[in-house]
Amino acid sequence: MHLVKTHHRTGILILSILIMTAAVGLIGRLAWLMIVQSDHYNELAEELHTRERRIKAARGSIYDAKGTVIATNRTVCTISVIYNQVKDPELVIRTLSQELELSEEEVRKKVEKYSAREIIKTNVDKEIGDKIREYDMAGVKVDEDYKRYYPFDSLASKVLGFTGNDNQGIIGLEVSYEDQLKGVDGRILTLTDAAGAEVDSAAEDRIEPIAGNDLYLSLDVNIQMYAEQAAYKTLEQKQAKQVSVIIMNPKNGEIMAMVNVPEFNLNDPFTLSESVGSTENLSAEQKQDLLNQMWRNPIINDTYEPGSTFKTITAAAALEEGVVSLNDTFSCPGYYIVEDRKIRCHKVGGHGSETFLQGTMNSCNPVFIQVGQRLGIQTFYNYFKKLKILEKTGVDLPGEAATIMHNPDNMGEVELATISFGQSFQLTPLRLLTTISSIINGGTTITPHFGVEIRSADGTQVQKLSFPSGERVLSEKTSETMRYVLEKVVSEGGGIKGAIEGYSIGGKTATSEKLPRRTGKYISSFVGFAPAQDPEVIAILTIDEPVGVYYGGTIAAPVVKEIFDNILPYLGIDKNTENE
Repeated sequence: MHLVKTHHRTGILILSILIMTAAVGLIGRLAWLMIVQSDHYNELAEELHTRERRIKAARGSIYDAKGTVIATNRTVCTISVIYNQVKDPELVIRTLSQELELSEEEVRKKVEKYSAREIIKTNVDKEIGDKIREYDMAGVKVDEDYKRYYPFDSLASKVLGFTGNDNQGIIGLEVSYEDQLKGVDGRILTLTDAAGAEVDSAAEDRIEPIAGNDLYLSLDVNIQMYAEQAAYKTLEQKQAKQVSVIIMNPKNGEIMAMVNVPEFNLNDPFTLSESVGSTENLSAEQKQDLLNQMWRNPIINDTYEPGSTFKTITAAAALEEGVVSLNDTFSCPGYYIVEDRKIRCHKVGGHGSETFLQGTMNSCNPVFIQVGQRLGIQTFYNYFKKLKILEKTGVDLPGEAATIMHNPDNMGEVELATISFGQSFQLTPLRLLTTISSIINGGTTITPHFGVEIRSADGTQVQKLSFPSGERVLSEKTSETMRYVLEKVVSEGGGIKGAIEGYSIGGKTATSEKLPRRTGKYISSFVGFAPAQDPEVIAILTIDEPVGVYYGGTIAAPVVKEIFDNILPYLGIDKNTENE
């Protein structure tokens, strides 16, 4: 009996100790929460009783060289519902379904979903948003924000790029200058009660958005239009896969136009163009692949074998190195044998005896093979590095492709021969044009670019953009000689269809066979510049897979001539200016 009582007292004692310990722990925990963690829980309570809505910042506009707006914003609305505030769900469902052209089932799922805020639809036209606001339905919010708008629809589409639903750049300059254009979003904070309903007597806390900066470009809408019109006409006439044009100032790298036809509608970028063909029964992945192709900018994203336009680089390197002069003579029987290869000239019967100047005017492969041999593999490769052929241009567009060139250790005499006239390696059209610009502008490097200036929304200048330039890569004497040679190519040689009466035009043609060989697919091209002795504008045009006649001198040179006919007077370049 005594033992039982002892155990009973011990049990009571232990229980008392446990209760006291729990009480002390509880008091300690309450003290910790109420004193030490009070700020934290005050914040949580405030968050629980506040609702935040974002105010989208206006994205900066984009202007061309003449101050024309080419990318701006349109006011749109975001329609949303707050579950705890909706008093007549059926009215809300019926009205929003009708005005937003959505199924009642889709709207019902969102209206009846228990959440702080459910977005019904974004990018709603302001007129529709205003109409919904007039219904004054409890629990329905109409917030204004911005949608990107491109006044010229498809103009320079693969250059400008576009934005997504979040107003963030997806491709093109919209991506490159995202940080400058995007701005800072604002917020609307409203106080709610325990049930989640907004407190009418509580004022809204509003943080205003900060608009993005404006971007000013060297791209000129008028020059872009001239070039696009010529490119589309060529695309149709030659039934080509695509036609591309770059027009640039060879002295400072400012790009006046960049055309890649067919272009696409920037205001409807997720709709595949007719050129893609039927899009029925496509999977989401297949459609995305086609969209990526449609958005692709081949001028900077794709490489190709340049063909004879690259002879400009071979000639410049050889003249600079002193291994050839304009009067050196060569013999062309219609081919040249390198090791076990018989490499043919485009003129089957050959050009016979000709000087280096004549060989360049004739675009004679045997002449350039021999010039390449005089340079040698290592020296020629050193000029690739010196003239930046192996580097990206640094253009202010995303996704620039690098040059694909032989490793000099793996180059033999056959590779040296084919490279000398522009085959067996690949680069982008922009890389080629940039290097040729350095060759004719006096011998200094430039960085091709569109961006000129960043300004704040109120017009105050923020930043004058600058790009690397001015590194000497060629002597002024060699540059002057090359301008003379390339002017002869147009006035008397293979580029004669690029000549314009009253103007001195320099240039070089090319016809390069695509890989794999002997499929009958070619890229025809022409590089032209004016005025020949003091170039202010340079252009390259490529025609991908033309049908029928495919020689660059026959089909590409006349298109650049047509473009120059329009833009030289527009640029204030008068006829015979260089001879006055």
